[in-house]
Amino acid sequence: MKYRTVTDRSLFVAPASGAVLLALSLAALTALCAALRIPMADALVYRAEGTAVAHGTELYGFTVTRWHLPATYPPFAALLFVPTAWLPVPVLKAAFAVGNALLLALLVRLSCRFARIAPRPAALLAATAAGLWLEPVFQTLLFGQINLALTCLVLWDLTRPPGSPGKGFAVGIAAGVKLTPALFLLYALLTGRRREAATGAATFAGTVLLGALVLPGASADFWTRRLYETDRVGKAWIVDNQSLQGLLARLLHTPAPGAVWAAVAVAVAAAGLWTARRADDRWGVLVTALTALLVSPISWSHHWVWCVPLLAVLVAEGRTRTAVAVAAVFAARTLWLVPHQGDLDLHLPWWQQPLASPYALLGIALSAQVAIRLRPVDGWSRSSPRP
Repeated sequence: MKYRTVTDRSLFVAPASGAVLLALSLAALTALCAALRIPMADALVYRAEGTAVAHGTELYGFTVTRWHLPATYPPFAALLFVPTAWLPVPVLKAAFAVGNALLLALLVRLSCRFARIAPRPAALLAATAAGLWLEPVFQTLLFGQINLALTCLVLWDLTRPPGSPGKGFAVGIAAGVKLTPALFLLYALLTGRRREAATGAATFAGTVLLGALVLPGASADFWTRRLYETDRVGKAWIVDNQSLQGLLARLLHTPAPGAVWAAVAVAVAAAGLWTARRADDRWGVLVTALTALLVSPISWSHHWVWCVPLLAVLVAEGRTRTAVAVAAVFAARTLWLVPHQGDLDLHLPWWQQPLASPYALLGIALSAQVAIRLRPVDGWSRSSPRP
């Protein structure tokens, strides 16, 4: 796999400047979190899940925080969260904050490898400093979420050389924690990577089996009941949800778009996988990620941390203006500017709809652009060999 050094001088700063930018960015973020007394609600849910496993209490019967948040991940994820039960809450929050900052730096590095560019260390530091303020990344840190960890797992696996031992394993683990990465296994199968898809599928099956062996009651509860109760995760129509279901619910002014959403989701899934299968390896992966985010019933804004590798690919292709525009979408936070208290999300006028659903609309537009680029010249998608 060949890499090239990006020559755009705007991407480079002196080494010391890169370190200073990152230090200032981290300091500002820390001060903001302290001033707002950020509760890191999701980290507290993970801790409660680990505690439930450690103490043998019901996994899907509790709610925590003032928002009454329940456990929503498969039992395998709860097993991974057991160590969090042993940490005092302040230590847990600090661990999540530092861990997510380090994971962002890793994601920036993996994104550059994925895009096949080799920026200087100073540019990596500056990109990490800027990335902290992209809304999906920022929200991930504020909630104490695991999105960055899962994205790093998937991207690390996908950027390994063909034939690497256990390639597909990390994607299977990510799917075992949060299900939606399983779409990458279907992508691998559709693009002829049968061994990789089989490894990932076997790993995913192993996570389900492990959860069933250790937590049989919780596993039966999750796979037969809780998995289908999407309303337990949260209200699908609020602006936080940047999936197709959220977009359609707000657009149609209904909390349950039902059959309309199902039909659109099936069409988008089919079109997305068709496009991903024919695109080059970079855009194939990105379109698969966008498709997963769009068709998932709930894709909170912080799930869209795939914006980091997306920006890296746009920069690698020399599409600087597009990269700036995309970065602006993910930094502008327009979804929080529209009225969204109570059920105001369901009563937005037409002109506020794009502001309320920026990520979903961007995902549709980018996927459509890739599909259009595939049409004029048969074989465009093969201009870059698959790994």
